[in-house]
Amino acid sequence: QVHLVESGGGLVQTGGSLRLSCAASELTFSQYTMGWFRQAPGKEREFVAAIRWNGGSSYYADSVKGRFAISRDNAKNTVYLQMNSLKPEDTAVYYCAAAKLRTVNDTQYDYWGQGTQVTVST
Repeated sequence: QVHLVESGGGLVQTGGSLRLSCAASELTFSQYTMGWFRQAPGKEREFVAAIRWNGGSSYYADSVKGRFAISRDNAKNTVYLQMNSLKPEDTAVYYCAAAKLRTVNDTQYDYWGQGTQVTVST
């Protein structure tokens, strides 16, 4: 059974940084596009960032470009999301997900983690 486990969330002040991690198990990790999504209270889940199987290409939502960076370590079956210059509007539950396709569409992701809360205070 595939497991994706996120960690690294927490409470941070505006302008601060956090690094999220997502560890995968029972997954041929290097064959999957890995993505980060987020969902704020009362809002739809939205795409944040994705990275192809070999790390050669990455994709970002306009709202996080220049502030967030996605990376992966296939030897550790782990994907990361470095979040800098955080804003209150970044407050959400952040989910990692795995897809066989190269996609930013959440409906095309096959596996999901349980999420980690990120709260940015003013």
